[in-house]
Amino acid sequence: MRFISIKEALEKKSGKVSLRGWVHRERGSSKFKFVVLRDSTNIIQCIIKKDKVGEELFDIADKLQVETSLELHGTLKEDERAPTGYEVEVNQFEVIGESDKFPIGADQSREFLDDNRHLWLRSRKMTAIMKIRSTFVQAREEFFKSEKFIRFDAPILQPTQSEGGSTVFEVKYYKAKSYLAQTWQLYGEAGVFALEKIYNFGPTFRAEKSKTTRHLSEFWMAEMEAAWFDLKDVSEFAKKELKYCIQQVIKERSEDLILLGQDPKKLLAMTKKEWPTIKYREVLDIIKKKDNISVKFGKDLRTEEEKAIMQHYDAPLIVTHYPVEAMGFYKPRDSEVSDEALCFDMLAPGTGVEIVGGSQRSLDVKDMEDRLKADGEDPKDYEWYFDSRKYGSVPHSGYGVGTERVIAWICGLDNIKDAIPFPRTMGRYTP
Repeated sequence: MRFISIKEALEKKSGKVSLRGWVHRERGSSKFKFVVLRDSTNIIQCIIKKDKVGEELFDIADKLQVETSLELHGTLKEDERAPTGYEVEVNQFEVIGESDKFPIGADQSREFLDDNRHLWLRSRKMTAIMKIRSTFVQAREEFFKSEKFIRFDAPILQPTQSEGGSTVFEVKYYKAKSYLAQTWQLYGEAGVFALEKIYNFGPTFRAEKSKTTRHLSEFWMAEMEAAWFDLKDVSEFAKKELKYCIQQVIKERSEDLILLGQDPKKLLAMTKKEWPTIKYREVLDIIKKKDNISVKFGKDLRTEEEKAIMQHYDAPLIVTHYPVEAMGFYKPRDSEVSDEALCFDMLAPGTGVEIVGGSQRSLDVKDMEDRLKADGEDPKDYEWYFDSRKYGSVPHSGYGVGTERVIAWICGLDNIKDAIPFPRTMGRYTP
């Protein structure tokens, strides 16, 4: 008989089935052995009866341990006592791979689970998160294809910093030195003068000495850049992208969201409402009046302030016009308010975590050179970047979506480490 997935078996509801997977749970007596079998799609309870399979096979069943891999054949029937409502009465089974005593159990520390990440990935929680992540990334590809964007890849080894020299990973490059990419952006900006609307998805590296639950040293940035877009165009487009991707996750992965304790209906309702946009100065006014938090203009918002403002919103919030002095050299000054930059962040409700960051791009080479010098950078290292402003420059804008931050938010995760298969942080680069 053809092997089918557990999901297909649950949809079939009755009859003969052939399944294969791993032992998720096991218990038994001298006459019965209950095995909860898992595969990548779901779990199902299986009962192995001594009088059904014979003494020799039952002795093998009696020694089964968690994570033993099996192929089994049997009859599927409904049983409301079973974890997923159905049970397989096994006629025959074969052990494919024996399992030693599996080290992952209940109530183990964060450190232990991270040390054994290669095994913790098998948990139902991590499986659900990885499925949601995959669906989100695939939905994004579909979105940009439907919007007529071109995929444009950039080097990971780059000659300069782009988000702050103190957060770069330096890499020996033959006899020279290079840096791991902090962003795709500078190369993306070069690309829009040829292709106009482009996007990318790739690894990004920040050597931030941070041990918070919202930072990773290596993460996957989903970026875009578009010619002729201004700040309003690009921030509204970010809303459109996120809404589409979240709706696709709900459409395809509602069961996984529920397993993680999330409410798909509530999440869907959030995507149907308007996501507000306010200025940085308005944020300072709100948190001062409602939360008694005073922030001097010129400072970037810290975690405390981001959490505070998002307690007043039940959907993602776009914050625009941050102070120029706290922003990257490529974020232009507003011509009407010179101390404000034409940039934005999108903050997630409840947590306040920044999930998207972007801006209109500066066309003023002199201003960018001055700001680079103020940061201790040599503008000559960016001559290739400034060249795009010399030959038919046009207004353009872009943003980056922190994939792991979005996944952590929609999955309701306490720690961003669980939003990526193998996290890399200040204190961890293994396994």
